[in-house]
Amino acid sequence: MTEKEKLRIDKYLWAIRLFKTRSLATEACKAGRVKFNGQNLKPSAIVKPGEVYQVSRGIEKKVIEVVELLYNRVESKIAVTKYKDITPLEETHGFKSMFHAPALKRDRGTGRPTKKDRRETDDLIGGLFEEEE
Repeated sequence: MTEKEKLRIDKYLWAIRLFKTRSLATEACKAGRVKFNGQNLKPSAIVKPGEVYQVSRGIEKKVIEVVELLYNRVESKIAVTKYKDITPLEETHGFKSMFHAPALKRDRGTGRPTKKDRRETDDLIGGLFEEEE
């Protein structure tokens, strides 16, 4: 392979905009959140077209197939054409968010919650996680 044909996995993940910075992509590789065939990858692993990688970001898991190498970060419209997202529906963030507890938010300017508000919130949250017999 020539020097131009070699591309590190951390640089590729940054270029296709899966990570905001290259250092975050490097840290993800070091932490074992980037896998190829079930094996953790080092940040210096070489990417080849046609390979399938599993990438975890928080609760979100993505399975991507490399379509074409991308050496520099480009706009997102171009970046999404360089890989194919083959994540199963069950592992998508939208699917998981349906089953998570609703986020409780207060209107802006309402001040601190009163003792009564806190008790109602605790009752609501407690009711979501109790098991029925």
